Amino acid sequence: MNDIRYDVVIVGGGAVGLAVALEITQRLPHLRLLLLEKEDHVARHQSGHNSGVIHSGVYYKPGSLKARLCAAGAAAMVEFCREHGIPHNVCGKVIVAATEAELPRLEELRQSGIANGLAGLRVISPGELREIEPHARGVRALVVPSTAITDFAVVCGKYADLIAAQGGTVLTSAAVTGLKRTATEVVAETQRGTFSTRFLINCAGLFSDRISRMAGDEPEVMIVPFRGEYYALVPDRAPLVRALIYPVPDPRFPFLGVHFTRRVSGKVDAGPNAVLAFRREGYRRTDVSLGDLASSLAFPGFWRMAARNWRSGCNEFRRSLSKRAFVKALQQLVPDIRGEDLVPGGSGVRAQAIKRDGSLVDDFHIVPSARMLHVLNVPSPAATASLMVGKAIVEIAARDVGMK
Repeated sequence: MNDIRYDVVIVGGGAVGLAVALEITQRLPHLRLLLLEKEDHVARHQSGHNSGVIHSGVYYKPGSLKARLCAAGAAAMVEFCREHGIPHNVCGKVIVAATEAELPRLEELRQSGIANGLAGLRVISPGELREIEPHARGVRALVVPSTAITDFAVVCGKYADLIAAQGGTVLTSAAVTGLKRTATEVVAETQRGTFSTRFLINCAGLFSDRISRMAGDEPEVMIVPFRGEYYALVPDRAPLVRALIYPVPDPRFPFLGVHFTRRVSGKVDAGPNAVLAFRREGYRRTDVSLGDLASSLAFPGFWRMAARNWRSGCNEFRRSLSKRAFVKALQQLVPDIRGEDLVPGGSGVRAQAIKRDGSLVDDFHIVPSARMLHVLNVPSPAATASLMVGKAIVEIAARDVGMK
């Protein structure tokens, strides 16, 4: 498969890269498309290691790109699952204020949700909360009825099937090892051959900044990996949680805090925490890459971010190392939880883009370059809104890079 020419090459076989490819095959079917994925199957990383929640959009700042895309994206995802027979459940969730001090933030979430187009939001009393989640406790709760759950690895597999059926090529075990750009094309060197293309879209997730630099661009952000660790409720205690129970998030920190998520399989996850991963694909505490760690520590923005968030970071590490601390955090939502109810679950790694000034990139960050588009930060709700995100990225590629 050497020296094959395409019209567009996409790097990355997660939900975003696949959704972009799917949109191109539908909107621009005349383009010859190749998607390169370094693993032996799609959705091996962020898209296959997330909570499976189809987010509603209640958390996102009104007017942000992710807020604008989330509500429509969630509806499109539910319809996609329904159309293709993918397991899903529009189960709703409750966001629980554990103390009176959290009530102003709960009201802010309600207002944000309304601004983002969510229907059916309502604040409920402790008694009403017990009717929805009998074991949850709080002074008030916000009901978000449109939240749903699915399995995004299955969704991504269906995306790949549809891309192939519509004439695109999804090539796995094809890590990009080099990029060369000329006036008329981009040449991608991979483990499975060399491919030339008129346009390249970088959707490499945890490695998107490195692909950008490989192409000779300066992304001005560093991807820093954060590992989220879960426990799972033992089966006979899974009835403690009917659907999804979330805390009121701390607005100073980009993560939602530990919560309960019932998956489409019936399993109930508890978590995650959020700790610095010592490898970009570091799903275990023992996963260490000296190169990945050195690149994070050498980036000035990392230390500026750490200086601002060290208290929260210490609390997250404490929960990572202490099951007792993890359980205590969960008991703020469901007091009946005990340590023996929990067994180690899975984990995921989030690609967090950080600027040189230490600020966390909170919205989607998409940077055009000559014949290229670098998708450098696509935080949650990336999987939820992937169909809408794919449309938006293709529009940007057409407008700013000339892909047509």
